[in-house]
Formats: sequence, C-alpha cells, structure tokens
Amino acid sequence: MLASILISIVVALAATFAGYYLRKHIAEKKIQDAEAQALHIIEQARKEAQDKRREVELEAKDLLYRIRQDFERETKDRRLEISNLEKRLIQKEENIDRRLDLLEKKEKEIDSKHENIKKQEEALKGKENQLHALIAEEKERLQKIASLSAEEAKQILLGRISEELNNEKAALVKKQEEELRSIADKKAREILSLAIQKCAVEHTVESTVSVVNLPNDEMKGRVIGREGRNIRALEMATGVDVIIDDTPEAVTLSAFDTVRREIARLSLEKLLADGRIHPGRIEEIVEKTKKEMDEKIREEGEHVVFEVGVNGLHPELVKLLGRLKYRTSFGQNALQHSRETSFLLGAMATELGLDFKLARRIGLLHDIGKAIDHQAEGTHAKLGAELAKKYGESAEVVAAIEAHHEEAPPQSLYAVLTIAADAISAARPGARRETLETYVKRLEKLESIANLFKGVEKSFAIQAGREIRVIVRPEKISDPEAINLAREIRKKIEEGMEYPGQIKVTVIRETRAIEYAK
Repeated sequence: MLASILISIVVALAATFAGYYLRKHIAEKKIQDAEAQALHIIEQARKEAQDKRREVELEAKDLLYRIRQDFERETKDRRLEISNLEKRLIQKEENIDRRLDLLEKKEKEIDSKHENIKKQEEALKGKENQLHALIAEEKERLQKIASLSAEEAKQILLGRISEELNNEKAALVKKQEEELRSIADKKAREILSLAIQKCAVEHTVESTVSVVNLPNDEMKGRVIGREGRNIRALEMATGVDVIIDDTPEAVTLSAFDTVRREIARLSLEKLLADGRIHPGRIEEIVEKTKKEMDEKIREEGEHVVFEVGVNGLHPELVKLLGRLKYRTSFGQNALQHSRETSFLLGAMATELGLDFKLARRIGLLHDIGKAIDHQAEGTHAKLGAELAKKYGESAEVVAAIEAHHEEAPPQSLYAVLTIAADAISAARPGARRETLETYVKRLEKLESIANLFKGVEKSFAIQAGREIRVIVRPEKISDPEAINLAREIRKKIEEGMEYPGQIKVTVIRETRAIEYAK
C-alpha cells in the first residue's frame, strides 16, 4: 500500500516536472514562433513600404513627364502662333511696300503731268504777251487813224479780237476733228482700253468682300475664340481677312482673290452648322473645302470647254478657265464673257471663211490671264499670252491673246476679230450691271454738268447715259461757239465723272421762224 502511494507520488512528481518542462518548451516555442512571425511581419511591412515608395516615385516621375510634355506642347503651339504672326506681319509689310511703290509711281506721273501743265502755262503766257503787244500796237494805230477815245478804241479792238479768236478756235477744232475721223478706229480702241481700265477699278471696290450671316450675335465670340485663336486660325488657313464689327449677326470676309474668299465663306458656314469651332477643326474643314473647291473649279472648266467645243486643252488651262467663274469685271462674269466671246469670234470667223475651231479656241482663252492677275505682275493680256505659250498653244493663239487690248500690234485677222468680239460681249445691253442709284446719279450728273454753261436751254441724258444732248439758245450761242461748247462740256465730264466706255456730247442749235397765215 505504501509502495503504491510512493509510486503514485513519484508518478505525480514526474508528471508535474514533465508538464512543467513541456509547458516551458511549448511557451518558448510559441515565443520563438511569435518573434519569427513578428520579424516576418516587420520584413513584409518594410517591403510593402519600399514598394509604396517606388510606386510613389514612379507616379511622381510620370506626372513630371506629362507636365513636361504639356509644357513643351504649349511652348510649341506658342512658337507656331508667334511664327505665323511674324509671317503675317512680313506679308503685310510687303503689301505696304508694294503700295508705297505704286504711290511713288503715281506721284512721279503726277509730277510729270504738273511739269507739262507748267510748260503749257508758260506757252500760254507767251501767247498772252504777244496778244498784249498786238493790242498795244492796234491801240496806237487806232488812236492815230481815228479820233476815238482810248476806252472806245479798246472796246472795239477787244470785240474784234475776241470774235476772230473764237472763229479761229472753232475752225481749228473742226479741222482737228476731221483729222481725228481719219484715225477713228484707233481712237475707238483707245477709248475701249480706257473703259476696261475703269471697269477694273470698279471691280476692286465692289467685289472684294463677302458677308456670312450668323444665327445670333453670341456666335461672334465663338468665331473669335479664346484670345482670338479661332479667327487667327481661319485667316491663316484661308488667306483672307475676317472682319467682325458692330454689324448685327454678320461676319465680313475681305480678300481680292475671289476663290480664297469663297473657300473661307463655305468653310465658315460649315463650321457654324457643325458647331465645333476650334483651330484643329478649322484647319480640317478648310482643307476639305479646298479640295471640294478644286474639284468644282475643274468641273466648271470642263463644262465650258465641252459647251464651246474646244478640244486638246492642257488640264491646267481647263482649271484656270474654271477659276474665271469666280472673277467679275463691272458685274460681268469672266467665264460667261469668255464663252460669249468664243461664240461671237467663231461666228465672225465663219462669215469670213476662217478656221472656225481656231477662232473659238482664241475667244475662249483670250481672258485666261484674269485667272492669275491677282497673283502675278502684269496685264491680263500679257499674262494670258504667257500661260498659253507655257501650256503648248500655237503662236497664232498666243499672239491674238496678247493683242486683244492692243498692248501688242495685231498680227493676224484673228487678233482683230478678237478685239471686236471682246468689245461686243462687254458692251451688249445687260452685260455689265450698275445699281439703280448709281445709274440715276450718273444721268443727273451729266445733265447738271451741261446746264452749268451759259446759253444752254435744256439738256437730256439718253442712251442709258452714253450720250448727252444739249439744246442751246440760238440768239446767245453761234455755230462756232456751239463747237467750242461741245468741247468744254466734254472736258468737264472727263474731269468730274467716272463712267464705263465713252459719252457722246451733242450740241443742237437751231433757229425757227414761225408765221401764221390767216
């Protein structure tokens, strides 16, 4: 019994010690595991912190790279804008220089005219001195011969000299007019050339602007864009001046080149319809419109070539003919004028037994220089001859084009017929239009100029302002004085008016004797 108790005690003690050592071992193991786990967690946290740090650094580098790209892009855009502004300034400076050169030429011409006037005045002074000397001699002679007073002799002498001078002047004018009739054809061509130049001046005034209507005034701000970017982009892409002023719901496009102005007008209308207005979209729309315009110009040229029946034209000449649709002269469309001239020239050539096809070819191409006269120096006749020669036209065609305004002497019958057909097409009724207000003012101005002169009873502007008929009082105006009066009215019209073609001045003087038999 005691042994079993002792054994139990020993077993209990052994179990106690074993449990102690076992718990101690397990506790130490758990501590080691906890320490190891803590070290692992710390290491993992350290790695995660390093990863986060790397991510933050990469994000910072990426952000810096994007900022740098945006800065470089904006800098590039700024430089491009500055470069474009510099180009525009250079172009404007060149335009100003050209205008200054033209002004200098005009000043030189005016100076030369002033010198001629001074010479004429000096000659007149010499004539006046001779006249005074003759009057003095006549006065002395009269005083010796007659017993008249100085004042009476003076009145008689002046009256006689005045009458003689008037008669001599009228006879001289009549003689000069008779001489001029012998060269009437040449004079008529000179007048025609002057009329064409005047038509060119009118064209510059009337056909350099287009107006685009806006849906509302708020659209003006969108067209201008931030700091004017949109309007600058449109001007640079099209080469026209975009004018936005106080005109309600309208934008004005100004350019001498009608094709560029039409491209700008169509592009702006497309942008307004699309609603997306920014520099990139503007360039895209303008490029698309230019391609459409080139195709339209080519089709117009091909259509008129087919209609007239001219074959074998160089493609560039066909394209230049299409550009004439957007060129006008005093309201007359240049392409329609070329078509009419071709038909007229063909008809006249047929009557004279000449080559019908060659005549039509010359008529169609005679104004081809007008397609580029805004871009190159020289008259359109000279430019047209150079173009025809460049693109393989015959020497006869080139010579007729160059001579159709008599800048070169006509070398063939075709050249003479071209001059006539060109004048007929331009002068036919309704070919070149004027506004009603301008037309009425011209008629009133003609009549008012004629009524300024003494002895005029009535005046009538007829033939659409191409003739002024002046009725004078026969008791106040003699036949020689009527000739002088017509000349003076003609001078006054030339100095005080601008008009196409020429104006005929007719002075009518008649004496009527009326009796009634009862």
